[in-house]
Amino acid sequence: MEWIDGLINVHSALQTVAVLSLICAVGLALGKIHIRGISLGIAFVFFIGIVAGHFHLSVDAQMLDFAETFGLSLFVYTLGLYVGPNFFALMRQEGIKLNLWGFAVIAVGTIMAVALTYVLPVSMPDMVGILCGATTNTPALGAAQQALQHHGLSSSGAALGCAVTYPLGVVGVIIAMMAIRRLVVRPADLSPTTGADADNTYIAQYVVVNPAVVGKTIAEVARMTHLKFIISRVWRGEEVIVPVAQTKLHSGDNVLVVTTRDEADAMEILFGQKVEKDWNREKIDWNAIDSHVESRVIVVTRTVLNGKVLGALHLREAYGVNVSRVMRGDIKLLATDNLMLQYGDRVTVVGRPDAISHVESFLGNAVQVLNEPNLGAIFLGMILGLALGTIPFSLPGMDSPVRLGIAGGPIIVGILVGSLGPRAHFISYTTRSASLMLRKLGLSLYLACLGLAAGGDFFHTVMRPEGLMWVGLGFVLTIVPVLLVGVVALRGGRLDFGSVCGILCGSMANPMALGYANDTLKGDTASVSYASVYPLGMFLRVVIAQIIIMFFV
Repeated sequence: MEWIDGLINVHSALQTVAVLSLICAVGLALGKIHIRGISLGIAFVFFIGIVAGHFHLSVDAQMLDFAETFGLSLFVYTLGLYVGPNFFALMRQEGIKLNLWGFAVIAVGTIMAVALTYVLPVSMPDMVGILCGATTNTPALGAAQQALQHHGLSSSGAALGCAVTYPLGVVGVIIAMMAIRRLVVRPADLSPTTGADADNTYIAQYVVVNPAVVGKTIAEVARMTHLKFIISRVWRGEEVIVPVAQTKLHSGDNVLVVTTRDEADAMEILFGQKVEKDWNREKIDWNAIDSHVESRVIVVTRTVLNGKVLGALHLREAYGVNVSRVMRGDIKLLATDNLMLQYGDRVTVVGRPDAISHVESFLGNAVQVLNEPNLGAIFLGMILGLALGTIPFSLPGMDSPVRLGIAGGPIIVGILVGSLGPRAHFISYTTRSASLMLRKLGLSLYLACLGLAAGGDFFHTVMRPEGLMWVGLGFVLTIVPVLLVGVVALRGGRLDFGSVCGILCGSMANPMALGYANDTLKGDTASVSYASVYPLGMFLRVVIAQIIIMFFV
């Protein structure tokens, strides 16, 4: 059985792959087990790693460091890439509020840590390490160690405090989220109020009776108001019209209007009487409504159209069709003239069948091409993200520069590529399933490495005289701010539970807890709010660690 011993115990590249694969496979399998409706999901990989490390299963240190860095970078970059297309829109709407709640988590934990040093026999350098472990923020620990060395102090206590409290810091956020869900969350709180599952369009039918618009062209009506709308069909008696900009509206015309939900009431004032018919239910056979007009969803797969403004294509004038809505991932967008198209967008086109066929050729609609993710863009983005993470930023009053690190740099670049890539005609499209797989692959690798590295000395360290007190103290610094701010944000912040989970995970720099939230909640609101909060939260943690050393040591 020497070959088994060589596969598991003899350090090599092959052994590293085998051990990490074993930890991930066992952890992911056990993560599917539900006990009283609760499962840890991907978080179980971390615990299996700790157990494996405790029983002296190890891999080459450099190989382990590589796998951990690669896994974390892959996870955060693909997460940023996924939420990027709608990130800045969310920031304009909810971003400031989300980051304020994240800052509240950071502030409560920091104030508690400083205050507890005056109550308990724990030095401030050790407390900073405990705080870094409780918030699972190794970049903050690195910054604190540099600050301590600058003051001529030993940083070994801070490193030991971080190592002891890190595992329960990872788990504490999950426990807090479980407690909030079990004790506080109402069924309505589980329905997403923000994020990627939003429908930004509303369809309604109106009868034109307003004298102000009768006899005017659609273009003239559009210039009369600031409201955004698309008229996809006009019914005039028995005639069905695919309207263009120069189509004149007659009294009694029935118009099918696509607008936003907030402006639906204003549409009734603009056109006149609203027809009480639900055009927003999920299953509508649009092609059965009119025999001469077809509605077809066409996928944008011509690379030259990536980043083009919809109005600049002149589809209405050139082909006599209307574009009513654009699906981007799970987002439904109103097809306004200033909407910038992205590779992979699904465009709803209304018109005559022959005209739509011509538009289909123009837009591409090569659906099979979308099944092949652009891996080159992913690796290029990771390179840029890691490069950004190594750039030192000098802040006034700081003794050492601040870096975004291997997590902060890639997630920021991922967000920028996902949101601004089309403007530079950079194709970063990845299918939803491929994106999910890459994220889970990266997170599984990271957790397996993290657990394996911590498991070897974890129980020995905990058994030190001060070890149990440090563990308990770290657990308190993890769970109290998360519970306190989580409950207040859920009850007073008008946020859904998924968004609150993302805020808590992002402010605590805890991707494993995010994995748990994604496994147990519907929608992507947790991922979106995590990506919104994480960059600033991680940066503040790094700065705060140095400030504590500067003013309290």
